[in-house]
Amino acid sequence: MLPSLLSPLGSLWPFSFGTAWRTSNMSVTYIKRHRMEVDLRRRPPLAPRLPKDYRLVPWCPALLEDHAEAKYLSFHCEMDAELFPCLGNPEGCRKLMQDISAGRGFIAEATWLIASYDQRGGWEPCATIQGSRYDATYGAIQNVGVVPQHRHRGLGAALVSAALLGFQQVGLPQVYLEVTSQNVGAARLYQRLGFKRTKTIYKTVEMALS
Repeated sequence: MLPSLLSPLGSLWPFSFGTAWRTSNMSVTYIKRHRMEVDLRRRPPLAPRLPKDYRLVPWCPALLEDHAEAKYLSFHCEMDAELFPCLGNPEGCRKLMQDISAGRGFIAEATWLIASYDQRGGWEPCATIQGSRYDATYGAIQNVGVVPQHRHRGLGAALVSAALLGFQQVGLPQVYLEVTSQNVGAARLYQRLGFKRTKTIYKTVEMALS
């Protein structure tokens, strides 16, 4: 329940997604990801829109646990948890949120939670996004997560739009994110919001052989 304040590998490898090779005791899979960027000077962000019974909640430290919960519920069964194991357990998500929010580049204005009104009369976290400063020009979007039962309702678009407005507010004209090539729906959403693919990255996942 939310508190009362609510009121790269360097070079491109010749592997396609899912290509794997094995050593004597490990299996290595290469996962293809795309870097996508938007220039807010050419494509100003849209105002976020939410369906009834949802609300955007700006960042404050008291909401760290709620962001961690939304992050875990969004990612623990997804491919992202294979690539970033911290997303696969609650404590890892909590530690990740602590590290992000304590980082020098953390941007509170680009960090948002979406809460849903439940039948018990309370608000529950159901989507999360974080923003950080990469350099003097670029902001970085991290971990756009929507809990499965709340997907396909426009929450992802609302999160990204709110974050882009936050980056614009602090004077960062360009923003980037990364998306796994298999996540076609997310890539299409980002394209609709003005993002363009700029780079392909291959990352490895190592798994112990049984």
